[in-house]
Amino acid sequence: MALRAKPSVALKLLKMKSSFLFRSRVIIFCAIVFAIVLLGKLFLVQIVHRNYYSNEADRNYITPSANIYERGVIYFERKDGGLVSAATQTSGFKMAINAGKIIDAENTYQKLSKIIAIDYDNFIKKAEQKNDPYEEIANRLSKEQADTISGLKIPGVSIFKEKWRFYPGRNLASHVLGFVGYRGDELGGRYGLERQYNPLLTRNTDNPYINFFAEVFSNMRKTLFEKEMPEGDIITTIEPQVQGFLEKKLTEVKDKYQIDSIGGIIMNPQDGSIYAMGAKPDFNPNNFSQVKIISVFSNPLVENVLEFGSVVKPLIMAAALDAGVVTADTAYDDKGSVIVEKHEIFNFDKKARGPGMSMQEVLSQSLNTGMVFVEQKLGRIKLRDYLLSFGIKDKTGIDLPNETGGLVSGILKSPREIEYANAAFGQGIALTPVGLVRALASLGNGGNLVVPHVVKEIKYSSGASEKMAYPITPAKITQTASQEITRMLVAVMDKGIGGGQKKLEHFSIAAKTGTAQVADNITGGYYEDRHTHSFFGYFPAYDPKFIIFLYAVNPKGVPYAATTWTDPFLDIAKFLLNYYNVPPDR
Repeated sequence: MALRAKPSVALKLLKMKSSFLFRSRVIIFCAIVFAIVLLGKLFLVQIVHRNYYSNEADRNYITPSANIYERGVIYFERKDGGLVSAATQTSGFKMAINAGKIIDAENTYQKLSKIIAIDYDNFIKKAEQKNDPYEEIANRLSKEQADTISGLKIPGVSIFKEKWRFYPGRNLASHVLGFVGYRGDELGGRYGLERQYNPLLTRNTDNPYINFFAEVFSNMRKTLFEKEMPEGDIITTIEPQVQGFLEKKLTEVKDKYQIDSIGGIIMNPQDGSIYAMGAKPDFNPNNFSQVKIISVFSNPLVENVLEFGSVVKPLIMAAALDAGVVTADTAYDDKGSVIVEKHEIFNFDKKARGPGMSMQEVLSQSLNTGMVFVEQKLGRIKLRDYLLSFGIKDKTGIDLPNETGGLVSGILKSPREIEYANAAFGQGIALTPVGLVRALASLGNGGNLVVPHVVKEIKYSSGASEKMAYPITPAKITQTASQEITRMLVAVMDKGIGGGQKKLEHFSIAAKTGTAQVADNITGGYYEDRHTHSFFGYFPAYDPKFIIFLYAVNPKGVPYAATTWTDPFLDIAKFLLNYYNVPPDR
């Protein structure tokens, strides 16, 4: 019988090593599979179904965050280039409770209510939610209030530092700025620049909770699916002293004539930079929740259309000059009224001036019959083409939200001559103030359409900056027509408005007033006792640095815009000429 050899020690060791490696590989493989499954689940939860689970998630694994609300700054720019904060952050404190640690809710309320104002029912309701570790009770506390509360050492009551949006100028340029507020659970810019540039201004939110499990993969979704938005601050074209002066004048005129709504724009007609834009009523964005009528938040200079009447006449006259169908000296016989398709059109005072009335007098005396004469010389097709070239139907492209285009369907689609006759003196054409000021600016800048804008520069958090560029496009009128209509409008200011008593000796101003009936949206006609008064002017007239447009809806006890607006306009003009040290041009 043969004997079997015993395995060597080396062979045993080899088998043991092989078995160990196999088990190790199995363990590693299982770990990898588990990790893949876990990552897959996390991928589905945090990326694919992130929005759903974000809304459904509870706060079982949350804790107060050390993050403090941050947002980009909006600046005004002074004439010397210095920056003034228009919208920024200010800091303070907030008080929160951990309901599970509140021993006596009634007693806690009594102690806290002696320091700060707290709603009793709201506090008790939150204090009874024993499974809720964090509920905010009061915000925007002063350091003194925060220190006093901390000193009480009340179980379950904590103080945290916070920041919030702050507008140092209060109501100043509120329609331009807008505000930051909640829409549902989302905090963001509402109205104005805060809304228009919300992605740029947004930093971290002020949510006081962090889900640390979710935070592990918080950046994965952005990396894979979202293009990261740049962050930055905004430098506007708004000059705070100019804005303040404009708003002061608007308030004075509004109070004097009990005006329903009032507004104004001061713009550089050469490039569209807006130095001031204001409307009343306005609001304080620091306390916007106190506003009872939500429509006050909308910017009427950008969003609302009105019929402005005779301030449109220079556009029609410039078109006729450019087309060569009239000159400043062309005359007609003014009979006080004119019949167009069985409709009788009157001058504002229903008086006849007789034969020999020149086109210059048509503008200086604002004669409706003369403008019908101009329209008939120009013809419907040319009138329509010129008006459209002034951009009256289009949005201007201003960098503010909710802009409205002009309502000019009457002259675009109607086959009736009366529509064009009415349009010649500004009736039936409804424009936004910013749309009209752009068109009027083209009269003084050589016939160019600028883009009105309020943002000059963006300074990115990365350190880079971007100077904003806005296109300039030609309208239909030539440089020659621009110079001629400017000369005629200077004569209006020097000899027509105020009987020639308002002329500035050393500065030329091209100007025109407008008085229009307010449209009745119910009957489709016009109110007999409600009017819109407007006034525009640019100066120095032959190389203008400024154009001012002012309007007032339903002023009381004053019939014409010349009375309402001439002196306030001149006050603003003199302020600008002095503030910017503009040299005399005559």
